[in-house]
Amino acid sequence: MNISMNEFKAALRRCFEASGYFVGNYEDAANMVLWLEKHGLNGLKELKQALPYIYEDRNKPLSNVIYEDSTSATIDAHNRSALNCIAAAVDLAHAKALESGIATVTVHNCHNRMFVLKALTDRGRSGISAAAYWQNGSKKVTEHTAAIGSGKRYPSYSEGITNLTNSQNDKQALTIICSSRVDITSSLQSSASRFISSEQIEKNKQHTVEHGIEIEPEVWAEVNRIAAGVLVENTAASKKDAGGR
Repeated sequence: MNISMNEFKAALRRCFEASGYFVGNYEDAANMVLWLEKHGLNGLKELKQALPYIYEDRNKPLSNVIYEDSTSATIDAHNRSALNCIAAAVDLAHAKALESGIATVTVHNCHNRMFVLKALTDRGRSGISAAAYWQNGSKKVTEHTAAIGSGKRYPSYSEGITNLTNSQNDKQALTIICSSRVDITSSLQSSASRFISSEQIEKNKQHTVEHGIEIEPEVWAEVNRIAAGVLVENTAASKKDAGGR
C-alpha cells in the first residue's frame, strides 16, 4: 500500500511515544525511520526488525558514558535500539569535534545501527565531517560504513563481506567519528560489495517524493496498533483529570 510521508511520520511518532520514548526521542526515532526509507536505504526493513522489541527499551537502563576525555567517549547503550539513543551519541561526538577538531565516540550494545545515518547527515549539513562504522554477524561478518563531508547534503554508504570473526566484546558496537578540521569521508571505499553514492541517495529521495512510500499492510497495521496506545493513555488521563474537578 502507498502512503504519504506526512502520514507515515505522524504514525511513527505516535508509535514510539506509545512505546515509552521520551519527548524528543520519539521525534528523532520517527525521523530516522522516515529518512532511511525516503532515501532508498530500507528504513521499513529496519523498522520491521525493530518493532517487536521497541517496547522493551522502556525497561532497560538509560545509556550512560563509561569513559570520557576531551576527544573520545565510550557509551553503553544497554541493548537499546539506535532509535532510542544514537542521536545523543552523535551529538556528543559533534560537540567534542567542535572543541578539539576531531572526536571519536564508541557505542556498545546498540541495535538497529543503520539508523545512525540520519544523525550523521544532520552533522554534515551543519558543517562537520562525520562517519560511522559498525559490523554485523558472527560467522560471516559484514562491515558497514557511512560518511558525509562538511557542508554536504547527502552521505555515502558502503557494505562489504569480510574474512573477520566478530568477538563477543565487539558485537553491537558502533564507532562515530566527527571532525571540524579534516575530511574523513575518504574512509568510504567504492570497492565494497555494495556502495551507494551521495548522488544515488539524492536520486532515491526524489523518487520517493514523487511516488510516495510503499509499505506492507501488515507493517502499517502493527505501527498503528502500537500507536493506538497513545490515544488510550490520553483518554485515561483525561477521564482522571475530569473526575478530579
